[in-house]
Amino acid sequence: MRDAYNLELDNLRAQLGDMVQLVAEAMQLATRSLLHQDLETAEQVISDDVKVDDARSAAEEKAYGLLALQAPVATDLRIVVAALHAAESIERMGDLALHVAKAARRRHPEPVLPPDVRPAFERLGDVDVRLARKLERVVRGDDAEAAKSLEDDDDEVDEIHRNLFTVIMDRNWEHGVSPAVDLTLLSRFYERYADHAVSVARRMLFVVTGRMPNHSSSDV
Repeated sequence: MRDAYNLELDNLRAQLGDMVQLVAEAMQLATRSLLHQDLETAEQVISDDVKVDDARSAAEEKAYGLLALQAPVATDLRIVVAALHAAESIERMGDLALHVAKAARRRHPEPVLPPDVRPAFERLGDVDVRLARKLERVVRGDDAEAAKSLEDDDDEVDEIHRNLFTVIMDRNWEHGVSPAVDLTLLSRFYERYADHAVSVARRMLFVVTGRMPNHSSSDV
């Protein structure tokens, strides 16, 4: 019986890992659509978002089934509850990638990004996807080193976000108000995506090991 229950917990974590894989791919493609005015790729991200929603529903169904039928306690209970929170946050990561893709579609065929901020958004996309790939390892296998390095990656995203805000608010900004609003929102989407990744990693690692990574990060 215990072996079967452990297998169910492993399956639940595998489902969450599959969700993270989906949202990593979503952000990678969304960034590509943003950088290259790629309407087809933007449409792919938008249409594929339902896969993330369905994956969340399946993970939650599994978790509630374990709560109802197995009545877990102690560490097992914490894992199931953490999985419920994680599924919500991972879905939110997918939604943030969706917002990026919708911005690319909305402005097509015009570019969303002025040339002087393109490198910053390219970097945001790279770091967010790297965060998600590390999160997948944490979710699937309690990778403490990956969880710790997630915090450093999140700090990098925060720094890029702050620098972009400084550029946009500078008196020499020459692209007007509407692009400034778009870019502020887009930068925030990337920042929140990273925050959710860190939150999930810290929660999943803590329930198993009882230890948090050194840095702190608030849920969003």
